[in-house]
Amino acid sequence: MAAPELTFLRKSIYSLGDFTVNTVLSSLGLIYVPFYLIQVAGLEAWLAGLVPLIGRVVDAITDPLMGRISDMTRWKGGRRRPYFLIGAIPLGISFALIWMEPPFVGQFARFAYYTGAYCTMSVALTILSVPYLALLPEMALGYDARTSLNTFRNIGSLFGVFAAISIRPVANALGDGVADFAAAGVLFGVLVSLPWFAVWAATFERPEFIGRMTQESLAEGLRTVARHQNFRLLVGMYLTGRIAMDLMSALLILYFTYWIGRSEDFEIAMVLFLGTVMLALPAWLHVARTRDKSRIFAFGTVWWMAVSVLFVFAQPDWPRWMLMVIPPLAAIGYAVVDVMPWAMLGDAIDEDDLVSGERREGLYNGVFMFLRKLGGALAVFLLMGILDIAGYVKGTEQTELVQQTIRILTMVAPVTFLGVSVWFAHEYPLTRQAHHDISRQLDERQREARG
Repeated sequence: MAAPELTFLRKSIYSLGDFTVNTVLSSLGLIYVPFYLIQVAGLEAWLAGLVPLIGRVVDAITDPLMGRISDMTRWKGGRRRPYFLIGAIPLGISFALIWMEPPFVGQFARFAYYTGAYCTMSVALTILSVPYLALLPEMALGYDARTSLNTFRNIGSLFGVFAAISIRPVANALGDGVADFAAAGVLFGVLVSLPWFAVWAATFERPEFIGRMTQESLAEGLRTVARHQNFRLLVGMYLTGRIAMDLMSALLILYFTYWIGRSEDFEIAMVLFLGTVMLALPAWLHVARTRDKSRIFAFGTVWWMAVSVLFVFAQPDWPRWMLMVIPPLAAIGYAVVDVMPWAMLGDAIDEDDLVSGERREGLYNGVFMFLRKLGGALAVFLLMGILDIAGYVKGTEQTELVQQTIRILTMVAPVTFLGVSVWFAHEYPLTRQAHHDISRQLDERQREARG
């Protein structure tokens, strides 16, 4: 039986999964940790930064484990898709809980509540996101088909960022208090639950993939993945780029609030930024049809590095339009750094299949998803720690040292990690031609297996 066609509608519905995932993850990096936990919930900056870092310790176990579980699942409904129905409602409930006011006064008691709610939400997200991402290289088999489906997925993720940055305005419209953020959390909890039922209905799994069993334990699988040289290069490229993305995301709200002095400009800048990313993605997809993904990644990264330098020169007395030019320019390069590593992951999985005869989409995507969340947590934790040392105090006029620290970090922090990412991209050998050869050998092996 032939697999369903990847139509525009099917790819669009599939992208709703990343809409919910990125609504959650972006709200954590943009609003929840740098703003809500400090300004609204009243946690000290270093405790606020520690919340997601503890969540990543949990993810270090649950993300790869969920990947292996989905690889080994043999339900009638498939290996991946049933988990969309299992995890949808728990994600919505747990997302609402992280915005609730705990009945505690002390710093550490409140920290314990928010950490527990955060970890619960993270596990629910893992149940959904790892099988969801593992479906992508199975639904889209070709080099360009994966880039196309990943582009749709990234457009969905951008709408998720739009949703995330609207949490604060929604809470402000309700009254701007702790209870109003809790009400907004309930609304957005519903928003991140419902799309999964549509994703479940629109996605598919290939029978020839479902029937391939693996005998490896989780530990053995992780060792195999860790020995995969090209995957290690891809991890280096992705993780350093991801940290740069999350650092910039966390810094922008602080940059416009404390350096520029107009907090309300943050949402305007993000709308312009995300709108430009959406416009840039189809253009990059067109370019990717004739060029290697790693080269496109390197070019976009260098572009973003060059534009980021402008942040350190911008002054509070600049006309607003001049400031609003910088985020869209950076967005052109950001779009590539965001989409290409995920489009390249399926190629690395195919290479592993050729060498080992195993399909480990779940495990590979579990590791990748953990790294995505780990990068953000490390970035925010280090950022909050630096600001704490500089003297950052909530609800007051910040000192000159804090303002200058925020200003410099907005340029230096992303550029440093992006520079490392370019080096990894330069060393990456899985080109278009290399993947074509891998696909040809996989097809030949499959034909021989059929007799």
